[in-house]
Amino acid sequence: MTLLILGLILWTAAHLMRAGAPNARAALQSRMGDASKAVMGLVIIASVVLMVLGYRSADPVIVWSPPAFLTHVNNLLVLIAFYMYLTTATKPGTAFVFGNLKNPQLTGFKLWAFAHLLVNGDLASIILFGGLLAWAVVQVILSKRAPSMVDRGTAPISNPWVHLGLVLAVFAVVAVIHGWLGPWPFGG
Repeated sequence: MTLLILGLILWTAAHLMRAGAPNARAALQSRMGDASKAVMGLVIIASVVLMVLGYRSADPVIVWSPPAFLTHVNNLLVLIAFYMYLTTATKPGTAFVFGNLKNPQLTGFKLWAFAHLLVNGDLASIILFGGLLAWAVVQVILSKRAPSMVDRGTAPISNPWVHLGLVLAVFAVVAVIHGWLGPWPFGG
């Protein structure tokens, strides 16, 4: 569980730096230049590795047992979350829905984390997905004070059908990888 919590702390610190500690971020960039982006990227990769290792090695402590039907609710919410997240790849106003969200990535991320809380009743899952949801909520609050963190003016997708196809393809790929690395996401 220690690795999982350490990974969450690293993830949160790295992501909150832009909106929560802009002076520290600016100092890092002035000291290291573009290499600071590589360092932050490595910190984020390390945080994901720690979260995965910590999650997979955690002892199963069941807090609650979710009903089976929530699997379908989870999958629908995750599909919607992917749609929201990938809306940043579209030019403003071209997505079917959610095109005018201030930060569709964070909104999609929050929905993804919430959906996973619905279907995972073990302590490690509650810490992982609850921690990521808490980070995203704090990130939204802090980003309201900072300049827009999403620039969709140069987004490559202007066709809503291409956007929808991309979302469905990403969802399918993630579902297959999810099945390889963990439980099959469609139940059964």
